[in-house]
Amino acid sequence: MSRRRITLRQLETFATVARLGSFSRAAEALHLTQPAVSIQIRQLSETVGMPLFDQAGRIPRLTAAGEELLATTRSLDDVWNGFESAIDALRGLKRGTLRVALVTTAKYFLPRMLGAFCKRYPDISIELEIANRDRVVERLRHNEDDLYVMSYPPEDLDIVVHPFLDNELVLLAPRGHWAAERRVSLAELAGEPFLLREPGSGSRRAIDDFARQAGVALRVRLALGSNEALLELAGTGMGLAVISRHALGDRLEVEGLVILDVEGFPLHRPWNLVHLRNKILPVPARAFLDEMLAASHAPPSGRTRP
Repeated sequence: MSRRRITLRQLETFATVARLGSFSRAAEALHLTQPAVSIQIRQLSETVGMPLFDQAGRIPRLTAAGEELLATTRSLDDVWNGFESAIDALRGLKRGTLRVALVTTAKYFLPRMLGAFCKRYPDISIELEIANRDRVVERLRHNEDDLYVMSYPPEDLDIVVHPFLDNELVLLAPRGHWAAERRVSLAELAGEPFLLREPGSGSRRAIDDFARQAGVALRVRLALGSNEALLELAGTGMGLAVISRHALGDRLEVEGLVILDVEGFPLHRPWNLVHLRNKILPVPARAFLDEMLAASHAPPSGRTRP
């Protein structure tokens, strides 16, 4: 196999098909015709000497060779980003693209931070992905972005974790609830139905850990992937909700909710900026990370995991 026969355009086309799971959608994204995309993938497969996609079904799926090539393509993309960043640094510029993926609750505060950052650096473009924790971790695992925002970083990846903001979790009840005017323990609320985020989310892990340490078994009536739905249902009296203060806004008044005074609450967990330890951060990502850490009260140096 000769590397000279493989072009950057072919690799970009291949990675786009793999990302979108469709030749036609890749053609639209790249402003090419679908036959042109198919030809590039066929030429690339011929150069590799093995098929890159299994097209037996409607959705093209990567073969083992395709998985290897995709990982290599992403590594090459990192190297090229490093080169572009070096050139930008030599020019004294802060431009390029900042790619950030964040868990859904972080959407209540991080876009404002990104907006302020972009006002200072108007030549930087932003690619933002908002998803549940499992999807964000999957993107981290495959090195699809520069930085990732979450409360609970994965423990099985070699990453650097930068705490930068407090994530305060509160326990909500409808106005008029019997526990609204007194201080109570979690054990006293054990008989109440709870409305929690889905398993795997940061807030769900925090309350599960706290309840386990307190020796309390919570009666989970409903698990949802939406903070808005939790607030609305808690307001109807369906159950108590544990939610990040960042997600509240003015919804306490709107939904008729109160924050309960519960021993051990609010729970405090940090919001973290995370990246793979061997990730070559482009200049925009490094600049954004430095600004977030400088504005926080967290230690400036990230910790490595595992």
